[in-house]
Amino acid sequence: MNKEIERSIVKTYRKEIWARFIKGVKEFELVKDNDKVAVCISGGKDSFLLAKCMQELKRHGKINFELVFICMNPGYNEKNLKLIKSNANKMEIDLHIFNSNIFDVVDTQIKSPCYLCARMRRGCLYSEAKRLGCNKIALGHHFDDVVETILLSMFYASEYKTMMPKLHSDNFENMELIRPLYYVREKDIIRFANGNNLEFLNCACKFTEKNETENTSKRIEIKQLIKELKKINPNIDNNVFKSTFDINLNTVLGYHKSKDDTYNFLDDYDKE
Repeated sequence: MNKEIERSIVKTYRKEIWARFIKGVKEFELVKDNDKVAVCISGGKDSFLLAKCMQELKRHGKINFELVFICMNPGYNEKNLKLIKSNANKMEIDLHIFNSNIFDVVDTQIKSPCYLCARMRRGCLYSEAKRLGCNKIALGHHFDDVVETILLSMFYASEYKTMMPKLHSDNFENMELIRPLYYVREKDIIRFANGNNLEFLNCACKFTEKNETENTSKRIEIKQLIKELKKINPNIDNNVFKSTFDINLNTVLGYHKSKDDTYNFLDDYDKE
């Protein structure tokens, strides 16, 4: 079955998945010679597809790099953990699973549990990847995640920012985070999963199984908004995405690169 899965990536979904994956890797220089990349697998469709794409890149690409596949068990129930292991075996992914107690910690939080969970997960993944001798971690965020994050930031955080295709870690020296599925659309990942009769985890968090958090509800709201806007302009999500590549600083009221490095258009308005 694994051969069929691999063939579907480079054949059936070549244009929608493989070509877009390669575009992101090349355009943003995400993988370089002598890298050791930890592909972080959550159990969902995105991270498992990323793992297969990275395997194909190593097998057929011109870049000389190493791969490890890590999965943090934050407290999955037995059924969910069994599904992760089954998919890894089915897709021939040599998965390194390590434990944490993140779900137990987050379950005690009333405010912003998803934010805390994400921060703690990231730290655990960096730490384990570094312990394994890696210099990069790869996450399965895709095109739709990027667009939704832009709108969530604007609507609910009063700022304009997006998920970056790569970034240096602030807390782990010489470590980077990369997002090779940056150009891949979620609908095509779903098609890949369905086309190969694969079943993956969704969130699997104990908290969201019992409650709809503000974070998840707002992201669902944004997904629905984009869906409605696409009925009017089918290219609306692509336009939002491309806007991050073409910001005219002469037409914004202010921006900052750090807390101490801020700019207001009035700072040099009379000098022009």
